[in-house]
Amino acid sequence: MSPQVGQAVLAFARSYSNSGPNSAQSGRWRRRCRLRSGLRMLQVPLQYAAFLLAACAALASTPVKPPVPIKTSATVRRWMKTMTLREEVAQLVFIEFHGGSPNTRSRDYLKFVRLIRDTNVGGLILTNATGGRSVQKAEPYALASFLNRMQRLARVPLLVGADFERGASMRVSGTTAFPQAMAFGAAGDPSLTRFEGEVTAREARALGVHWVYYPVADVNNNPDNPIINIRSFGENPQAVAAHVKAFIEGAHSDKHSIILTTAKHFPGHGDTAVDTHLSLAEITADRARLENLELVPFRAAIEAGVDSIMTGHIAVPALAPDEVPATLSPAILTNLLRQELGFNGLVVTDALGMGAIVNGFGAGDAAVRALEAGADTLLMPADADIAIRAVVAAVQSGRLSRQRIQNSVARILAAKEHVGLDRKRFVDVESIGDVIDDPAVNEKAQEIAERAVTLVRNGGNMIPLANPGRACFVVMTEGRYSADGMTFSQEVRKRAPKATLTALDGSMTRAEVDDALQKLPACAQYAVAAFAPVNSGRGSVGMSSELSRAIDNLISTGRPLALVALGNPYLLRAYPKTTAYLATFSSVAPSEIAAVKALWGEIEIRGHLPVTIPGEARYGDGIRLAATRATVNGVSQK
Repeated sequence: MSPQVGQAVLAFARSYSNSGPNSAQSGRWRRRCRLRSGLRMLQVPLQYAAFLLAACAALASTPVKPPVPIKTSATVRRWMKTMTLREEVAQLVFIEFHGGSPNTRSRDYLKFVRLIRDTNVGGLILTNATGGRSVQKAEPYALASFLNRMQRLARVPLLVGADFERGASMRVSGTTAFPQAMAFGAAGDPSLTRFEGEVTAREARALGVHWVYYPVADVNNNPDNPIINIRSFGENPQAVAAHVKAFIEGAHSDKHSIILTTAKHFPGHGDTAVDTHLSLAEITADRARLENLELVPFRAAIEAGVDSIMTGHIAVPALAPDEVPATLSPAILTNLLRQELGFNGLVVTDALGMGAIVNGFGAGDAAVRALEAGADTLLMPADADIAIRAVVAAVQSGRLSRQRIQNSVARILAAKEHVGLDRKRFVDVESIGDVIDDPAVNEKAQEIAERAVTLVRNGGNMIPLANPGRACFVVMTEGRYSADGMTFSQEVRKRAPKATLTALDGSMTRAEVDDALQKLPACAQYAVAAFAPVNSGRGSVGMSSELSRAIDNLISTGRPLALVALGNPYLLRAYPKTTAYLATFSSVAPSEIAAVKALWGEIEIRGHLPVTIPGEARYGDGIRLAATRATVNGVSQK
């Protein structure tokens, strides 16, 4: 048998065994069986022809069951009653917006008018606006005003979603700034995560957001993961599951602020080293490992009543054919998620405009495949119009059934009813100020950031700094126009007005960095605040080459150096000779304040590593230190 024929046989066997007889995959193989029957089978040796014929016979003898209509309420039936096929398909599509206030005659605004009023898309997803040098969050009142305008345009109320991964502050200014998930993992108290869920639900609903794409259920057991990292609660699946469950319970606790929660990125994105915003990632673990690690938090989420599960653009050869993202795999979304795990809620794709999808599939093809796989919601397709036309064409050709579309529409409309959109679709703008930026809540968020601070190494008992005024503080950020480091610098200045403080950023040339370091006076010790946040599209989560070289140069002076990792906790691997190492697992302002307080000895340090730092620190490590300096109004008294 030729290698080509052998590969075809193996591909058939693998695809069939992973797809199941009622999936879209098996439908494609049915068509292949018809094409390969008769004389074409003679090109295959007898034993392989027998195998193929037997498999084809099995497919032929197992009829594809048409989708069974799901039960709906009177409200859902009323909304669906007059919908055309195109309008049903449009309800599955969610488009992005930034929460600004575009002029009503602008191209952007008219695009929303067309897609919402005329096309009848089902919802919106709030994303940050990028202005070249900076990322701009939505302003609360402008956001609410825009959403009220859009809701007036919609015949069926819009469901509005957002990635509120550290509370609403991830996308909206003036809201409670919680740290990233891994900080909660370091604090080790799920009740704090439950509190975050409660606050996130209240602030989200006050702003007009009904669907929160959180918690992250990925187990970050790969230190080279460039896109999950601190977005995960940690590497222990049971601990991650406890925090996932706590957030869902907290978010569901206030019946006056009902939101939809989302566990992501199914079936697990933690053990990958590729940013799926750029290209397809792959998990090579076998099924047993998946059961004992990746799937544990998702099972916990389902048991806790999670409303939706977001798919990952990840290939999982143990579950589905190679190079097929989970988002487009019936074996993963239907066979595993729906049938084996028993999930009956909404299945939402990750953004379909990400590199992992668009690099291999067109906007229309990806939309159809996602629905074939078992998804309900098409999030941010590369082109909404093309996606809608492709799905309509797939129904008209018989590739997808109308009932299949209607079942997903019914789930989406039921979710709209669940959050009360049949009764109230508009935001009460005047009441926003009664909910967001609550001083008591902000104080609690600061406490959480402080509880997370973890001292991994403390050579010579360097922390707390014995004489901070004689230390040199070096703040290293990703970009020249980044807001990172501003709060850290202000807090240092508040405590030591005459201390040496230098700012370096990733855009500086080697000459500029060297010049800045040469201007430092004779320092008794260094404290380096290294900001290494997790950002999509970078493909890495370390320091730039010039900043990394600067850290090495400071270490080579032989003077004590405390490295403070504000973000990626794995930085210690790159700088193993640092004297002391402190991790905050976040770069939000409360974490910057917590870092300075820890350096000054103003807070008890009690965090523990929720991940392993290979070669340097074990899971659970953390040096506990009592506070040594009292403070009054934020100023050290000793």
